[in-house]
Amino acid sequence: MDFRWDIIAEYAPFFLKGTLLTIGLSVASILIGTVLGLFIGLGKMMRNKLYALPFKWYINFFRGTPLMVQILLVHFAVVPSFLGTTNAIFAAIVALSLNSAAYVAEIFRAGIQSIDRGQMEAARSLGMTHGQAMRNVILPQAFKRMIPPLGNEFIVLIKDSSLAALIAAPELMYWGRAMQGQYMRPWEPYLTAAVIYLVLTLSLSFLLNRLERRLATE
Repeated sequence: MDFRWDIIAEYAPFFLKGTLLTIGLSVASILIGTVLGLFIGLGKMMRNKLYALPFKWYINFFRGTPLMVQILLVHFAVVPSFLGTTNAIFAAIVALSLNSAAYVAEIFRAGIQSIDRGQMEAARSLGMTHGQAMRNVILPQAFKRMIPPLGNEFIVLIKDSSLAALIAAPELMYWGRAMQGQYMRPWEPYLTAAVIYLVLTLSLSFLLNRLERRLATE
């Protein structure tokens, strides 16, 4: 196989810009998705089934439909409905955040429900409100158990950000496709993109494993 390093060198600045945007998309979506997912997870756990129903169907919709469809809907329908026009980067962040929130909500729900109910009862007996008990007693304990699944979700989100290339967000995969279209060569652009994604996901896995070990010793 004739592997052309020269075209990789030519596109290196574009791959760098695409990688930085991929990281930015992922970080923004992770932060927004985590905060939104916490509230959705708590909403699904409400005892009033009528109040919990919208949160349940939010999770059902975003977990039961393809992310590609969600990105296209947000980009071509949702964002223009509110802004009158669309923006690929903004639409990608919105779609990835909404999708991630559905999975994070289930992670939070499972983590919270894994804590013994006696913890909540003990906190309430000390005079704490339900919110104070959740914030100061339940969530800190549940968070340690949620690190592995949250880490997996964050890694998946980095890889899923490649779908933003469908709406021409100039992230990593966008430049891989541009390179392939210009030179009509599949190996160089897609292998380069694959290696960069691998570095990003392995780096995140390493950081999460260190965080997990550190919290386990506390």
